[in-house]
Amino acid sequence: MPNECARRRSSRDGAFHVVIGAALTVMVACSDPAPSAVPDAGRPDAGADTDAGPGTLEQQALFEGGADGYRVYRIPALVTTNMGTLLAFAEGRQSLEDDGNIDLVLRRSEDSGATWSSLAVVVDVGADTAGNPTPVVARTSGRVWLPYSTNPGADALSRSVWLTYSDDEGQSWSAPQDLTPDVKPAGWTWYATGPGRGIELSSGRLLVPCDHVDELGVRASHVIYSDDQGDTWHLGGSAGADTDEATVAELSDGRVVLNMRYEGATRARAVATSDDGGLSWSATTLDESLPEPGCEGSLLAAPEGLLFANPATTTRFPRDHVTVRLSTDDGASWPYARLLSEGPSAYTSLTRLPDGRFAILWESGRTLPYDRIRFARFDLAWLGVSAP
Repeated sequence: MPNECARRRSSRDGAFHVVIGAALTVMVACSDPAPSAVPDAGRPDAGADTDAGPGTLEQQALFEGGADGYRVYRIPALVTTNMGTLLAFAEGRQSLEDDGNIDLVLRRSEDSGATWSSLAVVVDVGADTAGNPTPVVARTSGRVWLPYSTNPGADALSRSVWLTYSDDEGQSWSAPQDLTPDVKPAGWTWYATGPGRGIELSSGRLLVPCDHVDELGVRASHVIYSDDQGDTWHLGGSAGADTDEATVAELSDGRVVLNMRYEGATRARAVATSDDGGLSWSATTLDESLPEPGCEGSLLAAPEGLLFANPATTTRFPRDHVTVRLSTDDGASWPYARLLSEGPSAYTSLTRLPDGRFAILWESGRTLPYDRIRFARFDLAWLGVSAP
């Protein structure tokens, strides 16, 4: 089996359609100290809240493997629109392989995740691969941009970068646009958007984290950006070698931080900062207070601080122990942490809800963390933060 977190997608201007159905999923509340129900027998599912304590966590399985025509769902991405709609994206797959027939799918919620629409297919390129959803909300226009990556199903290294958008809260999507000539140098082979989410900086710049392998075989994180609310896109700066899937946030002083999967010997998150909105990056450092197995993570800036989620383990297989953390000093320290999933659990995506709470998507399962993608919403008290 190929590297699970890496090398997916495909490129062909194939079929493209959207299907929106009726809402059918209902949130299950889990107020501590009682844990949520474990949906399967045997090893605890990664949906189990194993860390009793204060606050409230509500959760449910949102994408269930074997349902709606897909055997596997992977690579979650979650954003909140200007109108408060939650858009939950994932890859719909027929196997755990990172290439082949992979579609981009979506579920929507207009009540902060209490109920959800049925599954919609946003991008379908036939037998080829469309993946790495990395939505970004343009706050001025309200438009939701969806950068993603593609490749022919049988050639995972022939990567292209595409873009679609929605002006109606994710109910319909534009015809895809090929961004490859604008954001991928000719010598690069592997290329992936996100996955997870992009951001809008206080300057109005849209910034999307990506990663690539260059003509020398060097792997690194980079960003792409737009200074006109998404009409045109450009290649930004790259971080140091051995960085990979990245997540991005704007710090309280206006700097931008890339928090990255690291493929070197140390099992910790890699970090770089930018003073120019992502055009260049500082030397990469390792934050050993953020252990990782070599996996994607999720970073979210909020007035209360930086939230971060990932499988907090240094064991590569299986990925597990997804943990949510909060830093109140721009990531210099992480004094608040809460275990979300003790069992197998992997990729994550965080967002802020309209009522001030937070929400997360994460991959979970019993033996491998890919049986389903779960959704949870939680308050700061669940993280151990006292009310002011």
